[in-house]
Amino acid sequence: MGAGNGALCADLQRAGYDVVGTDYDENGIAIARQTYPRLPFYTYGVQHNPTLLLETEAKFDLVVSTEVVEHLYNPHQLFSYASGVLNEGGHLLVTTPYHGYWKNLMLALLGKWDEHHAPLWYGGHVKFFSKQSLRQLFADTGFDPIEFHGVGRFPYFWKSMVVLGRKRSQ
Repeated sequence: MGAGNGALCADLQRAGYDVVGTDYDENGIAIARQTYPRLPFYTYGVQHNPTLLLETEAKFDLVVSTEVVEHLYNPHQLFSYASGVLNEGGHLLVTTPYHGYWKNLMLALLGKWDEHHAPLWYGGHVKFFSKQSLRQLFADTGFDPIEFHGVGRFPYFWKSMVVLGRKRSQ
């Protein structure tokens, strides 16, 4: 979810996975289809009904969403969509920039708050997650968060975080 230009989808396919890419951005999907014509790409966003994708694809064991959730006014939609296309017990892997207490405090003390959050960036980040808030989003939407990793930089000043969750049985 959030396939963009399709590069990650192609990397996953080269690693031996069956891959389907979705993105709300028609231009990104056009690039992905042109660059990787053997991969299926669909112009669906989190606000669409997941059954549209299931009309042409089977349910999935894993949904990957990299650096998308922070752009959504309603991040719960991403999790609902993922749940709708996942098999029971399937997994959701989400990456997003990390915004914990110590990192935010350091940004404020160094006078880098506006520069970091880029409030004038059109289409930029509208949500800023900490480890706790992202885990809570998983839990609130029917996923058990089972793994957390901070990536980039050093602990508690991470650039991003990766959280893996398992869809709870209904």
